[in-house]
This record gives sequence, C-alpha cells and structure tokens, in this order.
Amino acid sequence: MSSVLGQAGSTLITELLEIPMMSIRFLEVPQVDQQLQCVLDSALLHLGLMAEARSVRMPAALCGVVGFKPTSGRVSNSGVLPLNWTVGIPGILAATVEDALITYAAICNPLPLNQPKSLQPALRFPSLKSSQSLADIKFAKSREWFNDCTDDIRSCCDDALYMLCKKYGWETVEVTVPEIEEMRLAHYVTIGSECTASLGPHLSKLNFAEIGYDVRVALAVYGSFDSKEYLNAQRIRNRQMNFHQEIFKMADVIVTPTTAVTAYQIESQALRSGDFDYINGAALVRYAIAGNFLGLPAVTIMVGCDESGMPIGLQFIGRPWSEATLLHLASAMQDLRIASYQKPQVFYNLLKKE
Repeated sequence: MSSVLGQAGSTLITELLEIPMMSIRFLEVPQVDQQLQCVLDSALLHLGLMAEARSVRMPAALCGVVGFKPTSGRVSNSGVLPLNWTVGIPGILAATVEDALITYAAICNPLPLNQPKSLQPALRFPSLKSSQSLADIKFAKSREWFNDCTDDIRSCCDDALYMLCKKYGWETVEVTVPEIEEMRLAHYVTIGSECTASLGPHLSKLNFAEIGYDVRVALAVYGSFDSKEYLNAQRIRNRQMNFHQEIFKMADVIVTPTTAVTAYQIESQALRSGDFDYINGAALVRYAIAGNFLGLPAVTIMVGCDESGMPIGLQFIGRPWSEATLLHLASAMQDLRIASYQKPQVFYNLLKKE
C-alpha cells in the first residue's frame, strides 16, 4: 500500500529504502518495493510496474542504471496488480542497455487474447553494435522544461546531449511543450481515481496503524476525486497526445533530464511518519509524467554525477512503438559516458565466481 500511495515507499513497520551510492540518501520507488532489491544487489535486470506518477526510469536514474519503459500495450499486463489500468505497465531496470534489450525481447511474448494487438507494428530489435549508426536523428528540446532542474543536472545533461550530437552529426530543435502543469494535474487525478477504484473494497480491512501518514493523506485526497474530474482529465490527456504528435512531426525523440533533482538526504521525520517533502517529490517525477500518462516509450541512461556523487540520468521519449530507436540512442550515449561511471558504495558482483 505504501509503495503505491506513499512518497517514500515506507511504512511504520518497514524500513525506508536507500540508494546504493550513499546510505543516507532517499530513494522514491515505484509500486513494487522488491524491484529495488536487484538494483541494490547490482543485478543485471529487474521488472517493475509504473505506478502513480512514478516510473522505473526515476529509481533507475537515482541509482545510475538503465530504466526502460515500452509503449503502453507492447508488453502484457498479465499478472500485474490492477491498480491503475490506463497508466501502469511493466518496465525494466537493468545494469546496461544490452541487458535491458535482452529483457525486453524476453517479455515481449504474444499478448493474451483479451489484449488488442491488431494495431501494433511488428516487433523490432536494434543491432546495438552495428557499424551503421542511426542517421539524421533530431532531438526535440523544450528549453524551459529541460532547464527546470538543478544546475548540476542541467549542465550534465546539456553536455551529454552536445557530445552525442557532435559525435554522430545529429541535431537538436527547440520546441514548446504546452500545458505541462495541466498534464501533471490530470495525471494525478487519473492515477488517484483508478487507485481508489481498485483499492476501495480493501480499505475497510486496512490497518491504518501500519501505514505512514503520507499514505493516509494520499488516500484521503484520492478518494475526493469525482467522475467529472476524471473525465476532464482524459480530455486533457487526449489534448496532450495531440501536442506531442505535433512535436514528433518536427523531431524523432524528446530529450529531457530524467529527474529534476538527484537523490536527496533522508530527514529523520520521514523515518517516523513518512515523507512529506512534496517539493522534491514533484521534482523527482517532473519528466516522467508525459511518458506514463500518454503511454509513450522512454528510456533513461546515466550521464554523470552531481557534486555530491549522486547519479544523473538523461531521458529519451519516443513516438509510439519506437523502442528500437530509443535503445539504440541509449546505447550510443552509454558508450560515450560509461568510462566515467563510478562503483556505488553498496555493490555486489553477481557474476563473480566464488
């Protein structure tokens, strides 16, 4: 429950999750708390569910690994808890782009009969080590949105994008993403309404003594949304899809930082009652909402660290069904920046022989 609704994925009877780079730093997690375990253990891959405004890309960026979200509908939702039917889909956390590609290929089995597939294009996988790089790639960059992050993140992501374009001869075009705040609120209403509908039958059995106060606040807010607000949120959703389709007429990929802040220090009160730092919480998910709400594919790749050594991620958001392009771009960026990667304080080499 707390990992679905709470800010920090903690309860009053479990410990707060921390990132492997520094034990006192905070990690906000998607729905499945256990998905972090493989990141902390330096595993090759893991699956997570995108829930709320969160995303596998966000914890991946905070931990310095790859986070990959396929197009909504590309991967089966069978076996996934039905918490937010129109937003939550399986995503991948992996140590490298190659591992993410292998996992993606493994989970893209034929969809169940009850899931539509007639409109899906054929599945394509990139040849990451091909000598022929992608030609004439154009990155869409909304300067105001891109720069709405800390100075360390902005500078690092700008440098990484410049290096990538310089090496391959690609270009960046300036765009505007309208009504970002309206999209954020519509996404919040959608998630809250769907979670309330899903969890409603179980709330009477809930032991509130076992959940943090942040979860209790979220439950109260989510339960206040009505059907009119939900339907208006879907109108905004359709409007935003039209905005993004216009952007994709000018460029192949939208580029942003993955988070607007890096992992921040855990406050003592968060350990006791849950995290109420909504300013940093909003900054963590600022760039994840478009991909989640509109069902667009997206990937994050580590491009550096801030002054305190916390990882920084760069995000590529693509057209529907453009997973192959995104993985190829992430691989190209990984090749440029991997030499600067640093081993975290908490590290287990699972491939090492005893």
